[in-house]
Amino acid sequence: MLSKNIVNTNKIKLSFAPGLEIEFVDRERALKQVEEFAEKGTRFPIVVFGPEGCGKTAWLKQATFILRELGFEAIYIDPLHKDFIANTDTREVIKKLAETTSEVIGVAQVKLATLALDILKDLISIWRKKRVAILIDEVFQAIGLDKAEIYVKNLLNLIEYPPASYEAIVSIITTSEGITRGKIGRHLWAQLKPMWNMSKSSFEELYEKIPGQKPLFENIWKITGGNPRILAQLYEFKWDIELVIRNLIESKKLNTFISSLSDDEKKWFSEAIIDPDSLLTRDRIPLLNKLVELNLVIDAVPERDSRIWIDVPPLERDLELGIGKHVAWQIPLYKESIKKVLM
Repeated sequence: MLSKNIVNTNKIKLSFAPGLEIEFVDRERALKQVEEFAEKGTRFPIVVFGPEGCGKTAWLKQATFILRELGFEAIYIDPLHKDFIANTDTREVIKKLAETTSEVIGVAQVKLATLALDILKDLISIWRKKRVAILIDEVFQAIGLDKAEIYVKNLLNLIEYPPASYEAIVSIITTSEGITRGKIGRHLWAQLKPMWNMSKSSFEELYEKIPGQKPLFENIWKITGGNPRILAQLYEFKWDIELVIRNLIESKKLNTFISSLSDDEKKWFSEAIIDPDSLLTRDRIPLLNKLVELNLVIDAVPERDSRIWIDVPPLERDLELGIGKHVAWQIPLYKESIKKVLM
């Protein structure tokens, strides 16, 4: 067992909204899981999936610093947003990352995704590093969903057939893309782990760090379900819920989507607002698949066994938050946005 108390590791500050940085909040169990990964390395790439804005990026960034304290060369790369953290003594790695992020949009994203694999290989083979961690955020959006499977397989190949000996590799990829999960899950190339929105106690801690007057916490909890990105939007829009809903309707193109549905599908949609598990019938599966593709719901929600999840799993059922046993709305406000369009 590693001796460092990672839960007490200095927490990094993250951009929460324009002009506001907030220290990483709680996720105590998720941080302990980083230590568990570090003990023996990850035999397969860990692919973490979960709602958009649930905190996967914040966790990965904090994990980079934890892994550095545990003796790893720890690299975090977000190809989509041309962002990286290089907790390494190898200056060549930092230089390569900086040069690639300066490339034009479109080129940089693909190059960064490829560079992540090259860095892992070079750290082991050229610089003879024995403990290496590569954490890649939303890479499938950068390279295209059609390339997700081969990307994971290439990462697995580096773990199974390394260019030189090593003690431990930790490799983690995050994704919000529901259809990617299905593609990767067809193979035994990765270990899929879900992450949900923040627990109520952790979310309240984050809420309390936001300055100024704000609505009652219980009201915010009911509409966000613990999703920090929606909380940030509410703060940025001066707690105007209607404005946030309109923004969601436009960004998800819900008017166009719902206009394309048949009368039966609209009826099923209304029923799914009340209970998302109602989508689990033969006739309604195509509609469920469309909602997964739009990143509105997560299907096949795993058992609430904490060993399966990153951090704390959601409740077995919480229909007020839109959580069914097998299907769950990613965020309660998605239900409200759809309800508004259906009216």
